[in-house]
Amino acid sequence: MSRLTTQNQASMNNAGTSSAQLPPEEKDVDILPLGLRIIVTVAVMMATIMEVLDTTIVNVALPDMMGNLGATLQQIGWVSTGYIVANVIILPLTGWLSDYFGRKRYLLYSVLFFTIASLGCGISGSLGEIIIWRILQGAGGAAFISTAQATLMEIYPPHQRGLAQAVYAIGVILAPTFGPVLGGYLTDRYSWPMIFFVNLPVGLAAFILILSFVPDSAVAKARRKADFMGIVFLAIGLGCLQTLLEQGDQYDWFSDVRIRYLGVGAVIGLILFLWWQLNPKNESPAVNLRILRYRNLSLSCAFAFLMGFMLYGFTFILPQFLQTVQHFTAQQAGLILMPSGIAAAMVMPLIGQLSNKVDRRVLIGVGSLIFTGSMYMFLVLMAPQTPGSAFFWPLMFRGAGTGLQFVPLSLVALGTLPPAYMADGAGIYNLFRQLGGSFGIAFLVTMIDQREHFHYVRLGEHLSIYGSSVQQFIMQMQYAMRLPLITPHSGSPSTSSQLLPYKMLEQLLEQQAIILTYMDVFYVILCLSVVSFSLLFFMKKDRKVIAPVSSH
Repeated sequence: MSRLTTQNQASMNNAGTSSAQLPPEEKDVDILPLGLRIIVTVAVMMATIMEVLDTTIVNVALPDMMGNLGATLQQIGWVSTGYIVANVIILPLTGWLSDYFGRKRYLLYSVLFFTIASLGCGISGSLGEIIIWRILQGAGGAAFISTAQATLMEIYPPHQRGLAQAVYAIGVILAPTFGPVLGGYLTDRYSWPMIFFVNLPVGLAAFILILSFVPDSAVAKARRKADFMGIVFLAIGLGCLQTLLEQGDQYDWFSDVRIRYLGVGAVIGLILFLWWQLNPKNESPAVNLRILRYRNLSLSCAFAFLMGFMLYGFTFILPQFLQTVQHFTAQQAGLILMPSGIAAAMVMPLIGQLSNKVDRRVLIGVGSLIFTGSMYMFLVLMAPQTPGSAFFWPLMFRGAGTGLQFVPLSLVALGTLPPAYMADGAGIYNLFRQLGGSFGIAFLVTMIDQREHFHYVRLGEHLSIYGSSVQQFIMQMQYAMRLPLITPHSGSPSTSSQLLPYKMLEQLLEQQAIILTYMDVFYVILCLSVVSFSLLFFMKKDRKVIAPVSSH
């Protein structure tokens, strides 16, 4: 009898030990059955793919929309700008909105809102109509990424979060890669409204799956009161800032009074927003900025800002180089970028497994180094005679480096947060990534304009029409084109054909200035990659995740 009692007691002690071995956060997770978790993952992925796809699919249809709606290039730009501005304003509010409506209900409302706005965009008959619907579409789509990340972090146990986030990230990365290709096909085969109508079946399917299977948050905080003052200050500050970044280059930045007004509005709005959100009297802030005291979240936000700067900036700049210097068509330039997205998607399942076995900072660091190496490879390839096939491996390395950073960084950012702050943290984290992209595109476009002029002037200083090398070039061109030989001492060329060698020299000068400019751009991205790598040394080491002990 005593022997049996001893065995039972030992068995109970083992059970207690098994339970104690679970990480604290694992005990708080209401684990769903595996099949249900897969359905929930598919549901939030469908919503996110729909939103991410719409950020790139529209760009290729803008020329057709201009002709159909009778808009100028500047006016049609608001179809993209309105969407992004609304998206950026709502992003940091996703945590509060999740608490106010309930996470499931907020996600449902957002999917329905986005789908209806897509229908409105497709049936729009004027520029004003489509801009309004695009603003509503951007506001609805802001919820998807942050809410999906928070949901996946909650329904999966800690040892499976890496794989769940990796599978989810495959859709996030592939959608913008194939967006231009799909947009071009739908526009050419049918018409531009089809790029919006394609969202309708996807949105309806996502709505039904979320309504039927996605659980509400079990750890969400109590319903917070509406912070109308904070929302107004945020809308003014971020709205003016994002519009300034989108339209600044078009209006020559602060030389235009409209951009100056936007700058003043951004500064005043953001200062008032920060003051009100951090004011002790504000018991229910719209954006819980106090969670930035968690070191990993604040450093990850800084890293995400730089990462957004580099990724969005690169995706915008490389097609410009290929079309300007290499004379590729827009479709060819889009197809060349595809290996990058495919490589990122290929490493995702591996990263999902490794993120629970290896220090996530190591994965991010390796990815950052690979990305830096790919930027150096692009520096070497900056030449007009470089074939398109030469960009394949740099783009593959760039994609693999991005994939290595994407999932571990989100896990580092959100993994140390209490579950109740997950939605707030995801919203702020994604806001910084989006703002980084906007700053990156605005900065690099301005840099190209200024550096191209700088290099053109500097190269021109070393050329003289009386120089021996210039004279030799002119004479060779004149001989090759069977033109009368003309030197500076024999007078100015008298016919347009005799001016051709001089025009060719000027074109070569412009081409070299452009190449040097893009080399400067890739050098800046390379340096920022090194800066982001240095942030890893200040992040806290992840707690080791212990897989659940078998009940046997």
